[in-house]
Amino acid sequence: MLEQILVLLPQVIFDGFLLGFVYAMVALGYTMVYGVLELINFAHSEIFMIGAVVGVEVFRYLAPALPNGYLLLLLALLLGGLIAGGTAILVERFAYRPLRKRGTTNRLVPLITAIGVSFILQDLVRLIEGLWHNEFFLRMRTVEALEGSVELFGGAIFAQTKAFIVIVVSILMLVGLTYLVNRTKLGVAIRAVAQDLSTASLMGIDPDRVISRTFLIGGSLGGVAGVLFALMYTTVNPYVGFLPGIKAFTAAVLGGIGNIPGAMLGGLVLGQLENFFGTYLPILTNGNFGTEYKDVVAFLILIFILLVRPQGLLGQVVKEKV
Repeated sequence: MLEQILVLLPQVIFDGFLLGFVYAMVALGYTMVYGVLELINFAHSEIFMIGAVVGVEVFRYLAPALPNGYLLLLLALLLGGLIAGGTAILVERFAYRPLRKRGTTNRLVPLITAIGVSFILQDLVRLIEGLWHNEFFLRMRTVEALEGSVELFGGAIFAQTKAFIVIVVSILMLVGLTYLVNRTKLGVAIRAVAQDLSTASLMGIDPDRVISRTFLIGGSLGGVAGVLFALMYTTVNPYVGFLPGIKAFTAAVLGGIGNIPGAMLGGLVLGQLENFFGTYLPILTNGNFGTEYKDVVAFLILIFILLVRPQGLLGQVVKEKV
């Protein structure tokens, strides 16, 4: 048993990192919105799903005309991010902003609204795909240039080209988002609105514009993550965003919601836990517990971590000044 565990360990760690980067990309969108509005935007999982659907459609229709797989993927990422970001702006404009303008203080109201928007987007995509293709279980078209693979460390790790693309894009997204928030005028405005919306408006900042751009950025990140998810896992449907969305939200909370590096760290930790237990639980229990229990064990550990450190791994306890 020990020999089997050691043989599988390098591959398990690599696959855990890959899954973790997917969760982290989605978690960044949750973190952006929560950091500004303290709103848990559960509709973000459907924004992610829209990006995945756009990626599938781009590959379906443009793959014959674009023989260069990398150019095709770049176009899919741009369109997926743009359409998902645009959808996020519409959600903010017509679902969340009216509640904010009315001065709603009950936090359950925007939370329930987010859940309702989530169902609307699911059924809207299902309707469009049903009318367009008479199906809504979509499969990503394969492109030869993106289907390569390599063996690392003497065959201990089998890695697809797509896996390296996911990892590189995730790191670039983290670096780019960190730079935007900390080094640009928009980032200063976002941090000002996040700290005190009323005071920021008195300083000449338009909160509505900043919040709209925040949703655009978060939605675009979710759309890019959706395209990469479709590339990796190939099958997409209108409900594909639910489980990754829940896990990405958990990753954001684990890392310290509102903290950008924390979202990335939380995604990587969750991906490792899930993949580790999904692989080793059947081996360690002699088949009595299968892979389906991986989420139970991983979430139990996460609950324990949050009981010990409720602010998350990189979160800080914020003391309210009187």
